[in-house]
Amino acid sequence: MKNKNICIVYSHSKLGDLIWQLPYIKAISSYHKKKIILIVRESTQGKEILKDLGYIDKVEYNSFRKNIYYWIDAFKLYKHLKKADFSHLYALDKISRPAIAARFAGIKNIIGPGLGNQKKWLTCNTFLSKKDWRLSYSEQSQKFLFYNNIPVNNTIPELKINFERDDIDIKVKKINKRIISFGIDSGEDFKMWYEELFVELANILSAKNIFDEIYLICNKKNHKMASKIINLSKNKYFFDCSNYNLVNIMAILKKSLFFVGNNSGPLNMSAALGVKSFGLICNDPVSELKYSNIIAITPDNYEDNVWNRDRNGMKKLTVDKVSNFILEKIK
Repeated sequence: MKNKNICIVYSHSKLGDLIWQLPYIKAISSYHKKKIILIVRESTQGKEILKDLGYIDKVEYNSFRKNIYYWIDAFKLYKHLKKADFSHLYALDKISRPAIAARFAGIKNIIGPGLGNQKKWLTCNTFLSKKDWRLSYSEQSQKFLFYNNIPVNNTIPELKINFERDDIDIKVKKINKRIISFGIDSGEDFKMWYEELFVELANILSAKNIFDEIYLICNKKNHKMASKIINLSKNKYFFDCSNYNLVNIMAILKKSLFFVGNNSGPLNMSAALGVKSFGLICNDPVSELKYSNIIAITPDNYEDNVWNRDRNGMKKLTVDKVSNFILEKIK
């Protein structure tokens, strides 16, 4: 059994959620003293962004769709597990399909949090309870690994990138100016600071001679946000990064003096890369960020553990508050 492979499955589609799980993936690898095989959604670009982590042997993709595709994707996962030589499968979230596929594939050790129907298919004996549904994903993973006697020595996500990689654009490799990065979009509109506020922030930081260039980090579908910032500004120091993939975004972030942005994937990525990362938090709980190196900036009279789905709430975080906070922290 010692020579068999260890599989970890994580089905969430958001990049930030995957990054939050890295400490627990590493803990499982350390426990077994073996590199793991990780199965995630293709939307995470896990094969590329996790390539330089030494505890991951290989990343594979599965879709984890719903409705008519539920069993199609479960069967694809079963075929993959069946042909590989796995002794253990760890499900890092509550869905049942990985555990079901592992059972039919004959894997002897199937371990997961056991929330809901999943527990019927697991081989472990201790499960999270209904009240644990309220825990963050990070806290759920901590608890179920504790139940299975797997020590977690560090709960802070860490990413690495090798600048010698062939998949990094040569223009990115050659960046040698003082750059900072703004994360201007999010998968959820209510988390996004307004474009004109980023322009005002840039003006203040420019007056302090903090940077030479600002790289605007956003999804390709939100390129209009980058264009709006560039058009609103009379300065030529902005660069639109919406056409870059996540590997090049990682490289840009790693070269940045610091990052300022909304609570989204690039913020989590930047912090995990060890870059000083300022998160603009107004409409969602700042307490969710406690297992990271993110430096949260919140409005005056901010109330934690409250969700506000109205983007207008982001205006409570003023440019003066953000700029003063950043300038104090980068002295």
